[in-house]
Amino acid sequence: MRQLILHHSKYFLLFLFLVFSFPSCDKVNQSPIPDVYVSFTVNLFIVNELNVPGNSVYFPGVGFGGVIVTCESPGSWYAFDAACTEEASQNCIVQNDEVLADCPCCGSQFVLIGGGNPTKPPATLPLKQYNVSLINNSLLRIYN
Repeated sequence: MRQLILHHSKYFLLFLFLVFSFPSCDKVNQSPIPDVYVSFTVNLFIVNELNVPGNSVYFPGVGFGGVIVTCESPGSWYAFDAACTEEASQNCIVQNDEVLADCPCCGSQFVLIGGGNPTKPPATLPLKQYNVSLINNSLLRIYN
C-alpha cells in the first residue's frame, strides 16, 4: 500500500509542477504603455457628443497620455490611452478624429472602435484599452 501511495504521489507532484509552470490563460498585457490608475466619470448630458456614434473625445490628465473615449453605437463605448504604442511616450499623444487616431510622432494610425488596432504602420500593437460601464443611463465610468 505504501509503495502505491509513493508511486501516485510522484505523479501528483508532477501534475502540480506542470499546472503551475504553464502561463496563465489570462490575456497577456503586451502594451508598452505603463499601468497607471484610471477611474473617472463622464456625464453624457454634458459631453453629449459621446451620444453620437462615431464621435470621440479626448480627456487630458488621466491615464498615461490622456484618455480618448469613443461612441461605437448607441449604448456602446470604448476608452483608450492616448499614448501611441509605438512611441510609448507622454510626448506622443494620438490625435483623435471621430473613429480614427493619428500619431504625429511616428505616423501610425489607429481605429478607435473594436479594439484600437493600428491601421497604418509602424505601430503593431493596439492602443491600451480601459473598461467602460454605463451608470444610471447618464454617466460613463472609465476605469482599469
